[in-house]
Amino acid sequence: MELRTLGSTGLLVSRIGLGMAALGRPGYINLRHGQDLGGDLSETSMEARAHEVLDAAWRSGIRYFDAARSYGLGECFLGNWLTARGLSRENVTVGSKWGYRYTANWNVDAENHEVKEHTLRMLKKQWSESASILDGYLDLYQIHSATMESGVLENSDVLEELGRLRNKGIRIGLSLSGIGQGELLRKAMEIVLDGSRLFECVQATWNLLERSAGPALSEAHAAGIGIIIKEALANGRLTHRNDAANFAPKLALLREEAEKLNVSVDTLVIGATLCEPFADVVLSGAINTNQLLSNVAGSLVTVDAGARARLSEIVESSDEYWATRKRLPWN
Repeated sequence: MELRTLGSTGLLVSRIGLGMAALGRPGYINLRHGQDLGGDLSETSMEARAHEVLDAAWRSGIRYFDAARSYGLGECFLGNWLTARGLSRENVTVGSKWGYRYTANWNVDAENHEVKEHTLRMLKKQWSESASILDGYLDLYQIHSATMESGVLENSDVLEELGRLRNKGIRIGLSLSGIGQGELLRKAMEIVLDGSRLFECVQATWNLLERSAGPALSEAHAAGIGIIIKEALANGRLTHRNDAANFAPKLALLREEAEKLNVSVDTLVIGATLCEPFADVVLSGAINTNQLLSNVAGSLVTVDAGARARLSEIVESSDEYWATRKRLPWN
């Protein structure tokens, strides 16, 4: 798999990365996530499954791995795997995120699965935890789902603490979510500490349905900021699993274009996302080896301009996209 430098960070990353959200906790919002787990939700079984997928990712050339404090035991599973396989820090790039607490206590039916808190206290607490669990492998630390409402980009104490981490050699980034990703990214790009831009990387939602962040991501990429794309498959909505009646015409178009390339729908979607000039890394949220390999195949296909133009017909408004995402059940 192609490797590239992540913006100006100096970090070497693979074009496809593996996210630990669906692997690290029994409840998630990906379509049919529960079915993929096969009913065995024990920590032992889930860690074994995570390690199997991580092994497949490594064999496929994936060298960027993405976690968060709120991904249940995702950091632990990843850290244990890195140690067990004896991988050198120089051969992998690991990112994690702070700002959400996992609150479901391994219960899929929990009323709340995670709670946001973008405070200095939370940053210090979660940094200490992440650094301990990932034990020398942590390269990139990101604000988890920064929004205008959280006010985190105006919290001088938080920004100064992130600056101290940067001075210790940790690359600082932020992830975005919801309507207004572009506006927040442009705001983040203006934050300078000690004469240099604080945020060197952004992780944003961009997919064939929700493209609104594209112009801001292009600006950031041109400015040397590393770009990681999350939710390229729209939590499973951009796969054959989406059986919603109102999505049928869009799925038919996706299948038509996939058949022309003799690939699966998810492979097509990943491939089309990788064609975006601003996309350094596209995250896979696979929970089994077959899904992982199908996602990885997206790095091997060429989705030409004509196909990408036809696929633009399925785009949704940001309001529609995020309203639909909010209704997805944890399973």
